[in-house]
Amino acid sequence: MSVCAVRCEMFLGYNTNGLPHHRLEDALALIAETGFRGVALTLDHHHLDPTDRNTCLRETGRVRRLLDQHDLRVTVETGARFVLDPRRKHQPTLVSARGQDRARRREFIETCVLAAAELGAETVSLWSGAADDDAGEDEAFARLMEELHRLLDFVEKADRRLAFEPEPGMLVDTMARYDRLIATMQHPLLGLTLDVNHVYALRDGSVREHVERWKGLLWNVHLSDARLGAHEHLPPGGGEVDFVDIRQSLEAIGYLGPVHLELSRHGHDAVRVMQGAYAYLNERGYLNEP
Repeated sequence: MSVCAVRCEMFLGYNTNGLPHHRLEDALALIAETGFRGVALTLDHHHLDPTDRNTCLRETGRVRRLLDQHDLRVTVETGARFVLDPRRKHQPTLVSARGQDRARRREFIETCVLAAAELGAETVSLWSGAADDDAGEDEAFARLMEELHRLLDFVEKADRRLAFEPEPGMLVDTMARYDRLIATMQHPLLGLTLDVNHVYALRDGSVREHVERWKGLLWNVHLSDARLGAHEHLPPGGGEVDFVDIRQSLEAIGYLGPVHLELSRHGHDAVRVMQGAYAYLNERGYLNEP
């Protein structure tokens, strides 16, 4: 599948996890009306429920028609908080102690991959999760790599690809641990989701340096404002991120992919926050004419 199967350019999108109180059809309409040209679709119990594979896949045709109607490009996200366990956030994971728990997470991601194929999404974004036992880093990495190998076989058959996101509090949290993972896996269908907020939250070097180093594997970008040392996704203008420098660093490598606003903690004020973020980034040169 060509990386430029539809259009070759960087484009701005919005993550549906920022509209958790809206029906999916309303969320897509609002994202498009605001002016965004892409959507990071987080499959969740209320948005194409991925825990019921048959129903989820039956609904993808309707959702794809909505995406086409609104001229929205789509990336599938797998970061729903309580979709597999109502009591434990982001559990079970690909590094859980029990094999059947890891299999549940893997099967969930496989459903997301199948949905991505039906929706026309080239990329599925995922993360490692955290272990639920006292496994050391080497043991947890072994679990992760075993599950990723299985997932990548599945992804290859579906003609999709995976973009892996380092996430604070998880096994693969920093870019150094992402480096370890990629050096071991070395798979052409495993790339990077770079979350600007996480670089700031963990004081994990320079976004510009990470963009330059991983330009060949950078397939998805998450954007929000942030403060150094704090993992809190803020609307643009509320923190310390230099958005012009981020845009220029992406342009410098010729990045041809989505830049998705991720503001999952602002769903109670979603429309105002979304419109404000769009206007802020428009003023800083993120938007191009279709």
